[in-house]
Amino acid sequence: MDFNIFMNDVVNAAREDVREAGYEELTTSDSVDEAMNREGSTLVMVNSTCGCAGGVARPAAVNAIHYDKRPDHLVTVFAGQDKEATDKAREYFEGFPPSSPSFAFMKDGEIVTMLERSDIEGYSAMDVVGKLQKVFDDHCEEV
Repeated sequence: MDFNIFMNDVVNAAREDVREAGYEELTTSDSVDEAMNREGSTLVMVNSTCGCAGGVARPAAVNAIHYDKRPDHLVTVFAGQDKEATDKAREYFEGFPPSSPSFAFMKDGEIVTMLERSDIEGYSAMDVVGKLQKVFDDHCEEV
């Protein structure tokens, strides 16, 4: 099997996981600016192809949103694939170094908190669901 074909399949499956859950995929810097400037709360998932993204972060992204409180907007950028969009999103994560996979919680365009790779790698998907839902409890309204 051709490696590029294999990687395209991996990337497409990783994209589909979060799109099917209701996350809006941002692939350009303009789409990132538009999403980050929306009123309300926004969860940004920085997706990647690493093992902790597939085994922990994406399942957590999908399951954490089935909760009494959740962000107004769900968006995703893909590190290593959509460089322009990912770099633009990271400009909004002031005070946090680049990290993938990761989750940024934004309120009215400002970074509130972030779950970095170190908060994901080595934990179970359910641990990360709990961390995300704690953020939702602290910063979101009931749906």
